[in-house]
Amino acid sequence: MTQFIQNVLNGLSIGSVYAIFALGYTLVFSILGIINFAHGAIFTLGAYFTYLLTGAAFSGNGIFARSQFPVALPFIVALLVGAVLAGLVAVLVERLAFRPLRVRGADRLLSLVGSLGVAVVIVNLIQYFVGAENYSYAQRLTGDLPVAVNFGTEDAPIPIRTVQIVIFLVSGVILVALTLLINRTKIGKALRAVSEDATTASLLGINTDRFILFTFFLSGFLGGVAGTLVGSSVSIAGPYFGIAFGLKGLAVIVLGGLGDIPGAVVGGIVLGLAEAFVPGEFSAYKDAVAFALLFIVLLARPQGLLGRAVVQKV
Repeated sequence: MTQFIQNVLNGLSIGSVYAIFALGYTLVFSILGIINFAHGAIFTLGAYFTYLLTGAAFSGNGIFARSQFPVALPFIVALLVGAVLAGLVAVLVERLAFRPLRVRGADRLLSLVGSLGVAVVIVNLIQYFVGAENYSYAQRLTGDLPVAVNFGTEDAPIPIRTVQIVIFLVSGVILVALTLLINRTKIGKALRAVSEDATTASLLGINTDRFILFTFFLSGFLGGVAGTLVGSSVSIAGPYFGIAFGLKGLAVIVLGGLGDIPGAVVGGIVLGLAEAFVPGEFSAYKDAVAFALLFIVLLARPQGLLGRAVVQKV
């Protein structure tokens, strides 16, 4: 029972981060009907931005080797500013890679391939400027809190790292805030209208181009937050840090249902719990277990856990 509770808590922690990351994919897909493969690279950028803003220095052989930000911001402030910067990069990606193709009415497959190219460019630029070394945050997300919290008793301890608890709480706040934004505000109603039918929304006076930009910013912001949370839990594992998480993010949105926001949350939690219950001796196969679960679910329910089957009119 002790091990079971510990696995559940660990699974909820990593699953909530998967959910935040996957929501970035989901928002763009719900509006444009395409997958933004550059999202994983923006996830990586968010982690690097936060690392720089905390006053830490880069090492290695990049252009910015041994350079650092002159002011060391508190970790939470650095996280939010880094996420905003990641959101602005996502807006730039939309302007340069997506909008020209959308204006010309190009096939959506071309936008997907273009986003993949942008991801490769961003990853290589990161490596060029800061090198390929791993980095760990000098400041801790948990501040002066103890390293771990015991959820059990002295005789049957259930130690959970404090950083995982904080990650879960931060993720929960972000998910609640996003849900309220989508369901309770005029911006959310406009986003849902653009998602349903961009042409009709435009005829009703909604500036679709502005809301597409906002969607990309929000997607990049979520990706930047997720990158920092994962980096604070483990480390920033080089420029390709976000590639593996990008694949898992795709698995999450497919598992939950393409374009479904609650589905992305449920899919992230399910995937996190599935990984948490992989025995330690088989930890190298966590990714295989996650994608095997995805395969099994899609065999039984191709539209995902919360997705709806789409009726094609002919």
